[in-house]
Amino acid sequence: MKRRTFIQSSVATSAAFVGATTSSQATPSSTKAEPFKMKFAPHLGMFKHHAGKDPIDQLKFMADQGFSAFEDNGMREREVSLQEKMGKTMADLGLTMGVFVAHKIYWKEPTLTTGKEDSRAEFLDYIKKAVDVAKRVNAKWMTVVPGHLDLRQDMGYQTANVVETLKRASEILEPHNLTMVLEPLNFRNHPGLFLTKAAQAYLVCKAVGSPSCKILFDIYHQQIQEGNIIPNIKKSWDEIAYFQIGDNPGRKEPTTGEIHYKNVFKVIHEKGFTDVLGMEHGNSRPDKEGEQAVIDAYRAVDLD
Repeated sequence: MKRRTFIQSSVATSAAFVGATTSSQATPSSTKAEPFKMKFAPHLGMFKHHAGKDPIDQLKFMADQGFSAFEDNGMREREVSLQEKMGKTMADLGLTMGVFVAHKIYWKEPTLTTGKEDSRAEFLDYIKKAVDVAKRVNAKWMTVVPGHLDLRQDMGYQTANVVETLKRASEILEPHNLTMVLEPLNFRNHPGLFLTKAAQAYLVCKAVGSPSCKILFDIYHQQIQEGNIIPNIKKSWDEIAYFQIGDNPGRKEPTTGEIHYKNVFKVIHEKGFTDVLGMEHGNSRPDKEGEQAVIDAYRAVDLD
């Protein structure tokens, strides 16, 4: 499932049910499961067959299943009233808000890589508005994708252009203790993008030199792009602020593909990571049985 699909489907879900009350037809379980040891974060729609379509009921179901975090790529585009309602619900349930996408992503045309002031100004305006979104939902992190390569410029100049823009964005975020996390994406799902590898993201973050500019290490994307997952996590560790999950092939829950998530999570834990790991993947099976399979998979790969 592509990021655009996640955003489009999740925004459509909230738009359809923004007027719904918390007492929808779905009835969250009265029995709470054992909390997960790691801070795994589902997204809207992942458990819709159990919880119904109302975003608030879905949050309640996640908490009842033992999840302690939530992420939402499409939060920026939701109605302010729903953002506030979801923020309050997460606070009441003890759910940590993970990432949301901070800006409009240009998938097929260069923007930040060009160094053009109009593209830079548009991006920085999105970052300013994202601060308000973050405050409404108690978020600390927001996803940033620098966009497409500018094939008319040397990679060095493109990197300098991106770094300069991210420095200016960091100046906006630092007073609010917010962090944009840069996500390298793989060539198969998103061909032609500027940011693809862990080492490249590491270099950019070092050049920006701000606590408000860190790496989102998406394990699914990096398995496809370059593999070598555990060594790359260790090499770029001091610039990683957030992880996302998805097995390969298929971009479904752990245990459905080739990635040994039990080992990966052990390393992440041993390195001292206690923040959010976003479940940015689809379900390998449909309906309630498939949703339960996702929960069971995370029980299987959680810390012992």
